[in-house]
Amino acid sequence: MVDIAVAQFASGTDKDENLSAVRALVGEAAARGARVVIAPEYAMYTGGRIDESLAAAAEPLDGPWFAGLQGIASEFDVHVVAGVTESLAGDDHVSNTLVAVAPDGGIAAVYRKIHLYDAFGFRESDVIRAGDVTPPATFVVDGLTFGMQTCYDLRFPEMTRRIVDAGADVLALPAQWVPGPLKEDHWTTLVRARAIENTIYVAASDQCGRSGSGNSMIVDPMGVVLASLGEQVGTARAELSVARISEARAKNPALALRRFGVVER
Repeated sequence: MVDIAVAQFASGTDKDENLSAVRALVGEAAARGARVVIAPEYAMYTGGRIDESLAAAAEPLDGPWFAGLQGIASEFDVHVVAGVTESLAGDDHVSNTLVAVAPDGGIAAVYRKIHLYDAFGFRESDVIRAGDVTPPATFVVDGLTFGMQTCYDLRFPEMTRRIVDAGADVLALPAQWVPGPLKEDHWTTLVRARAIENTIYVAASDQCGRSGSGNSMIVDPMGVVLASLGEQVGTARAELSVARISEARAKNPALALRRFGVVER
């Protein structure tokens, strides 16, 4: 059994305030027994637009904001997953990066967003460099294997399937799911679909307020929403187990029965 939590808040342009918000939410979740806490995409910095200000706020993974995140993980003795804007040496573009920090402050896994948000009138690729296609990064907590993907990746089912093929039991999904017509419906539908079709847990942490659609949730391998948040700042916690995954896969052996694999394009 592993207790995990999703943390929801509205990130802004003050990186220190954002770090303080993450610390408060991680502390809240840890006090309720969470061993893994998942914060949103762009938890480090969110501006009003995807523009040069995002690049200007970027830091390397040994920068001060990341050091603060390491301190939070160590302080509360939990794994913390969060979205950061990572500067890239010799590149005017930056990376939309997820980092999983272990309780000892070490990096448990890193994922750089592959599918950039060039949709719905936005162009993330103007300032973000797409991550290289590499074997999925995973980390293990108390016998459960966690994989990671970011926001717009959710619209590509083969992305999640590839992570499951790498052994993931739980998908950590930080997002800044921008509000708009039908966007909230897309979010809730796709999060549950990725859980059902892959018979895994999905822990989806979204921003709220003006920059995110909220509705962070933890969904089990049969698509049951175990815990969720509406529009408010806060955390939602659930208990995950290998037994539930095994039970779901006995009832729905879709992974074993499939006829096609994922091929890189």
